[in-house]
Amino acid sequence: MVSLREFSCIPIMLVRPYHTEKWFEISETGCCVTQFFRRGASLDNLGLNSRREPSRFARLALLAALAAFVASGCRHGTYTAQPPAPAPIPSPPSAPPPPAERQPAIPGQYVEEGIASWYGVPFDGHRTSNGEIYDIRQFTAAHRTLPFGAMVRVTNLSNGMQTEVRINDRGPFVANRIIDLSQAAARAIAMVGTGTATVRLEVISGPNPEEGFFGVQVGAFLMQDNAERLKSQLQIRYLPVSVVSFDLPNGRFYRVRVGRLPNEISARRLADQLHSDDQLITFVVRLDE
Repeated sequence: MVSLREFSCIPIMLVRPYHTEKWFEISETGCCVTQFFRRGASLDNLGLNSRREPSRFARLALLAALAAFVASGCRHGTYTAQPPAPAPIPSPPSAPPPPAERQPAIPGQYVEEGIASWYGVPFDGHRTSNGEIYDIRQFTAAHRTLPFGAMVRVTNLSNGMQTEVRINDRGPFVANRIIDLSQAAARAIAMVGTGTATVRLEVISGPNPEEGFFGVQVGAFLMQDNAERLKSQLQIRYLPVSVVSFDLPNGRFYRVRVGRLPNEISARRLADQLHSDDQLITFVVRLDE
């Protein structure tokens, strides 16, 4: 079974970069750390040059980047300290429309294409993001921004096979993935063996995917203190910043999220800014809480 989400069961280990006595906790097998240095991230730009002690912000940034590898399929990123702006940038205040004014999804209005993955046995029997118990035999899926309860038609573009799933979980927190299918749904479109497939998503019923609030996830930590430190640094320039805990088969994660925007387009602009200015790996997410 291939599960490439943030939630993948990966053993915890400690890593100490060259020329520093600082140990950093990461949930990784070593693959990502090797590629992190091989792809050109030097000790100097990580703030780990042996001729000077790493700055507090650089150490925190490295923790965020290493933790983000769990969610990004060995993708690399560094965190560079930026001079603080005069004041934080708050998200524009807004409120959701009254329930009577909310409109259901219009079939065919939301269409998305990209890479799907699937998750199975390690998560079977555990709670999903909406509180349900995950069942690998049910036709459900995880998506980062579609509302819970949305019914989605999934078409495997390599063979034309289709299935329909209900969104009840959040993910995948992996670059270039758009949906994580249950094992039953993956089998229905013949992608269990390959692990991934290029798919088309079409919302066919359920809540309107354009309504709600959205934010940007910038890190997921196994240690709450590390998440709180990153939150404190980001609050200098962004508001709001929150830490949300969630229990997974491989431990409790503390997710750091920035912003509370009234639409996905605004959240994507914020994600681009966080990636460009702070070199963070970012994921736009629907705020369910």
